[in-house]
Amino acid sequence: MNYVKSKQRVADHGEVFTPPWLVEAMLDLVKAETERIDSRFLEPACGSGNFLVRVLQRKLAAVELKYGKNEFGKRLYALFALMCCYGIELLADNIAECRANMLEILTDYLDLDEADELYRAASYVLSQNLVHGDALKMRTHDDQPITFPEWGYLGKGKFQRRDFRLHDLALSSTFSADGSLFAHLAKHEIFTPTKTYSPMTVRELAGAGDGTKEAV
Repeated sequence: MNYVKSKQRVADHGEVFTPPWLVEAMLDLVKAETERIDSRFLEPACGSGNFLVRVLQRKLAAVELKYGKNEFGKRLYALFALMCCYGIELLADNIAECRANMLEILTDYLDLDEADELYRAASYVLSQNLVHGDALKMRTHDDQPITFPEWGYLGKGKFQRRDFRLHDLALSSTFSADGSLFAHLAKHEIFTPTKTYSPMTVRELAGAGDGTKEAV
């Protein structure tokens, strides 16, 4: 397997893909978290998705174990598993490939076609969760602050979305440190969403992706 696309990309961007055996070894270090449907993973240099694809596959195995005989639950929790995977990638072709790879994993698992509302909802989620930008600068490719949606499953087919800026989320390690600059602040004073959305169904998420309805 080739772990570089070109020598020039290595020189310009330090782009080298992680081999599968190393991906597995690293994920096994947090094995319990990879097998939780609701645990959140952020890959700050996600490339074409070597890590995130395997994270999603492990999460879907957990979905199958718990909801495999319940088609309604299986579909919704599979989407929720996808919602808990995040990535940032500097190169446009890589982020497009990563989104496509993640969507393919979900599509194969649920046997979806492109007309399925859940397929379109998943495509929209990936457009929000997998960001074309610079993780070090915490800016998108068009120089906006990187913002991630936090998704929650409320039950009965409805999802909650709250948006947070990556810069604020990055304060978590500083916030938790003893004697930190932020020790006197309550947690909600730092972790305030930039936007909170009304609960949304799969159909509404699909509509947001189609551009037929603004999610508010």
